[in-house]
Amino acid sequence: MAKMVMMSTFFFKFIFIFWYRFFFKPLKSLRRSVSNITYATHQFKYQRYHSLLHRNSDLNDHTLIFDVEGALLKSSSVFPFFMLVAFEAGGLLRAIVLLLVYPFVCLVGDEMGLKMMVMICFFGIKEESFRVGRTVLPKFLLEDVGSEMYEVVKRGGKKVGLSKLPRVMVESFLKEYLEINFVVGRELKVFNGFYVGLMEERKTVHANLELVREGKGNSSDMIGISGFHKDLDHSFFSTCKEVYMVTEAEKKNWKNLARDKYPKPLIFHDGRLALKPTPLMTLAMLIWLPCGFILALIRITTALSLPYNISTPLLEFTGLRLTISRPKTTNKEDKFLLKGRLYACNHRTLLDPLYLSFTLSRDLVAVTYSLSRMSEILAPIKTVRLTRNRDEDAKTMKSLLKHGDLVVCPEGTTCREPYLLRFSPLFSELCVEIIPVAIDCHVTMFHGTTAGGLKCLDPFFFLMNPTPSYSVQLLEKVSPPLPLVMLSMAIMRDLQWLITCKRKLGRPWDLNALNLIERTST
Repeated sequence: MAKMVMMSTFFFKFIFIFWYRFFFKPLKSLRRSVSNITYATHQFKYQRYHSLLHRNSDLNDHTLIFDVEGALLKSSSVFPFFMLVAFEAGGLLRAIVLLLVYPFVCLVGDEMGLKMMVMICFFGIKEESFRVGRTVLPKFLLEDVGSEMYEVVKRGGKKVGLSKLPRVMVESFLKEYLEINFVVGRELKVFNGFYVGLMEERKTVHANLELVREGKGNSSDMIGISGFHKDLDHSFFSTCKEVYMVTEAEKKNWKNLARDKYPKPLIFHDGRLALKPTPLMTLAMLIWLPCGFILALIRITTALSLPYNISTPLLEFTGLRLTISRPKTTNKEDKFLLKGRLYACNHRTLLDPLYLSFTLSRDLVAVTYSLSRMSEILAPIKTVRLTRNRDEDAKTMKSLLKHGDLVVCPEGTTCREPYLLRFSPLFSELCVEIIPVAIDCHVTMFHGTTAGGLKCLDPFFFLMNPTPSYSVQLLEKVSPPLPLVMLSMAIMRDLQWLITCKRKLGRPWDLNALNLIERTST
């Protein structure tokens, strides 16, 4: 009996230590000391990263070859980026398999573990339809860039990004958003238009790097930047006069690259996941999925079957948050009860008109440029599709305004970031009274918009979040005494102003600093 108790205690202790190691205490990268790599000092000299950061000489005349994962990104783990590929390009089942295999990935070493993750994530994916590297990964990679290292890299004359990841995962991020001149990464093998889950050998990477070096002239103009990790291939930097090493301790002290310092603004990005899928966050998300599915069904049923005065408190009890702000100059007899008004709002999700209806506690008619048949059926308010034909759309909207109030999103497409897209001024030509509405939303797990997935599931994914929140800001009504184009520009300009202020200040929009009528009249 005592022997069985001891065996049972040992078993549970082993299981606890095993999972604690991989989910709560990420493996630290093995560092090679400078003394272990002095064999290459006859080719180039290793130096500390700080000496490059405070270097006074100009780097514009040099070519910088930097290790993307080891030197540019703060995190040393590439699992979240592979999880994004698995979930967004392969589906839920592939993501579950990757999470289950991850402990063994950590045990077999970096190179073999990388091959395992590539096999799980890319096997059977069609090459032409793979868009994750261009539409999903750049957002998460940009958020992981160290500001201090990027300030060094951007000073280089020519910049070469060297990555151990497949090139299709990092090329768009480096070239389009960080303006890197050349990207050298692992190539994926393709058979009959599909990825087979295998990478080309490292000698192919060496060949690609040699092609980059051919036009660079004297090798003394090349500077390498890498991190201390056990699979560092010194031959990549064999033609560099100097190589600077970055330690994990230094990377932890870096700051994330601020959004306003992005060389190219991140306006559009796709994908369902709003969180960075680390192993622990991925496990939490998968555990939440069944609960979120049931909770979304409850929220949809409540919104469709009950009147506003009953459904609103019940929906708030389930975790939905709605912040409302109205103009202080609104009269009691006004209260937005007159018919024939047009509400013009920025576009966050397909639920924008519905949340505005909850704000006003009455039904509105929503006109939209793109709406799935399923969303049209499930919508608790009347929805009308626009054809993008100016004359026909104007006729349709004028007819609807005769019977009630109308809500329109002039941008025509959703945008998750604090930017206002190019819009149609048609709405400013149709109504005497226009009420601008500034809308913002926040999610913690799943985005309620998509460009490459099923748009009919957008509201469902939004409602699967534990505590999704919406902010609805009603502005002062505007009458069009000005030329119509100037009026529409003024309205949308103020919406952009409010969106930007809220994102920067992190608090609800403040109407005290805004008088829309005075600003448009000037």
